Amino acid sequence: MAADQNILLYGNLDVDGRPSVVLLTSFHLSWDSTSKAGTPESPNVEVISSQNRYTIELNEVIGVTTEKYDSSSNGFSSKDSSTLFVEMQTLKPHVFSVFHIRRIGHHKWRERKVTFRCRDSTTCQIWVESIRKGLTNPKFRRPKSLLVFINPVGGKKKGPKIYAEKVVPLFDLADIIVHSITTDRANYALDYLQEADLAKYDGIVCVGGDGMFTELLNGLLIRTLKDNGNAQPCRDTTPIQPDLRIGIIPAGSTDTVVYSTVGINDPVTSALHIITGDSMNIDCCSIYQRDQLVRYSVSLVGYGYYGDVLADSEKFRWMGTKRYNWSGFKKFLANQSYLGEVSFLPTTVHDSHPRDNTRCLAGCQVCAAALDRLHQYPSESSSLGKEKWHTIRGDFIGVNAVTMSCRCAMSPEGVSPACHLGDGCTDLILVKRCSRLNYLHHLYRCRDRQSDQFDFDFVQVHRVKEFQFRPLEDEFELEAGEVNCRQQLFRSNSKSSHNSVWNCDGEVIGSPSVHVQVHCQLVKLFARGIEKLDKEHSGCIPCQQKDK
Repeated sequence: MAADQNILLYGNLDVDGRPSVVLLTSFHLSWDSTSKAGTPESPNVEVISSQNRYTIELNEVIGVTTEKYDSSSNGFSSKDSSTLFVEMQTLKPHVFSVFHIRRIGHHKWRERKVTFRCRDSTTCQIWVESIRKGLTNPKFRRPKSLLVFINPVGGKKKGPKIYAEKVVPLFDLADIIVHSITTDRANYALDYLQEADLAKYDGIVCVGGDGMFTELLNGLLIRTLKDNGNAQPCRDTTPIQPDLRIGIIPAGSTDTVVYSTVGINDPVTSALHIITGDSMNIDCCSIYQRDQLVRYSVSLVGYGYYGDVLADSEKFRWMGTKRYNWSGFKKFLANQSYLGEVSFLPTTVHDSHPRDNTRCLAGCQVCAAALDRLHQYPSESSSLGKEKWHTIRGDFIGVNAVTMSCRCAMSPEGVSPACHLGDGCTDLILVKRCSRLNYLHHLYRCRDRQSDQFDFDFVQVHRVKEFQFRPLEDEFELEAGEVNCRQQLFRSNSKSSHNSVWNCDGEVIGSPSVHVQVHCQLVKLFARGIEKLDKEHSGCIPCQQKDK
């Protein structure tokens, strides 16, 4: 018998009203209502291999509770005296309920309750204690204590309500100890993490959007460096992976990180990923100016259009999430472009490409191979001197680097659909100056699941490990061909002018000159990656893994 099938407990119970043979192993809880009852002393091995059995993976159990079943036909109620209750409890079945994950489609999870009735209270207690002990299996890595930050003003300002009504009951069911903090200003969580005693927590959770997550990300990475003697990180400082995982309860405007790692921005689903201890590592970019660290980023770093939209939207916060649509429309009409020079270090691994039409799903083997390389060659900068940098000068509408697909409700497949979460690279997307109509086609294809948004002459995409950008003062610094093309096609249109700003995961970086490095699988999340659905784009075989 396989090691994970060692029987911990065996017995005859009623499951949802049907007599059943129930088995508890180190990794599963299963029952078979069609098998003949056996005895605990001689468990029927055939039950284990029965095709008619129902099985719950123990790592997908949310929690277990006990309750007394009170039959109205017997006339007992909770108001009975304790003496009467003790005398008559043998007539009343004793019940415990197991709550586990139920997949209801489109990456959405919900809890399902299964009721088990025992003959007596002793048997009931044995089963409950055995299941709870099984949930403490170190391989499951389930959190016991969490630090939760709640953003009361993010998105539609529903964070506190979402947390109280949808998340707290689930954390209580899972017996998780929670210390919750409602933030009252920007960077409150970042500052708090610098001084707090984090040793007593198994993870940190934010209730909010991408901005709140970025705040926790930066706070945790900076705190980890500080604990290791690096109070002022610079380009010579190698980031250190924190021990704590970060969880996200989506309550923001776009929720890009959740969409790209879970597949849906559903608070209950995200809470269940946290409860069950799901864990995955994702890449992280460090952004430097004058060799000093500015911020860390895991999703989008965008200059030009995306930077202009973010900066302009700050003037219209009273509009809520609609401000992004309004600012996006304004900046689209402006059709502004910016002169600049991009230098980048392309990946030397050619097992994936931004246009290979694959998808990074749960169990992605491209990311697994990157982790193996990281373990084999832990020094990220050991080969930089041997590799060749590429340089492109041009008149850019956008210079965008995405370290994940950047899915959202507006773009179901993301800005770069084939981008991987943990391959140690970012997809550098260069959009050169073009007409409004052509740029509209490009933006529209970002929303279309079937189209290739990179299939334009004015768009280039490169998978890179590192890049730097500097603005150019005038057209004389451009290549001769770039100048002639621009003058011929767009002399009458709006011209390049002052510098843009950078959009870093929803935060503005004002200075245009940056140096960006990618750190492979630096950050731990409470997630498992997007699970493959029957109707999901299948991608390539290496990016698929059967459910275990």
